[in-house]
Amino acid sequence: MKSFIFDMDGTLFQTDRILEIALDDTFDRLRTLNLWDSGTPLEKYREIMGVPLPEVWKKLLPEHSLETREEANDYFHERLIQNIESGKGALYPNVEEIFMHLKNQGHAIYIASNGLTAYLAAIVAFYGLDRWVTETFSIQQISSLDKGRLVETIVRKYDITNGAVIGDRLSDINAAKMNKLIAIGCRFDFAQEDELAQADFVIEDLSELILLSSKLNGNYVS
Repeated sequence: MKSFIFDMDGTLFQTDRILEIALDDTFDRLRTLNLWDSGTPLEKYREIMGVPLPEVWKKLLPEHSLETREEANDYFHERLIQNIESGKGALYPNVEEIFMHLKNQGHAIYIASNGLTAYLAAIVAFYGLDRWVTETFSIQQISSLDKGRLVETIVRKYDITNGAVIGDRLSDINAAKMNKLIAIGCRFDFAQEDELAQADFVIEDLSELILLSSKLNGNYVS
């Protein structure tokens, strides 16, 4: 049996569909409170997607207090969850098909994300991902906010020796290598070519995992 550990944002879930709306709402609120006086920094957010959220808000609001950043983050997540539950988001093509295939082949599926617990739970619940996913792990569970340590938690809990981490950013690739798992990069919306170059394999569509999973064996070490 192989274990497949998936990132969520930009890998399974098309975050882009709800991101701009939620970010605009958040910065509209900051503008209303006279805490922001320019446009929504969407491109900056895109650049830093994949890092823990405290780091995101440090970069988006570098001159603001910790309290303001935390309030902005809380409001942002409220808006994200509302958008998920109203059906404005979407999974990437073939998520359900690849999950069904992997489970039918006897493989285990996990999610490891820099997203917060409530946000991840909203996605899993709305799309019924727990039909296939053994457990979803949030970066909130790790005091260091390090993706590699989060994946290490999964590896230790489930005694994983043969598997892969699938994600779109360098944090996913590094997490795989740190835990001696195969790093599979996804050339999706937020991916960057210099980061993907460090993966063991790169896919353009999740359906490619069907063929790729059959090629991977327990002797492969990243």
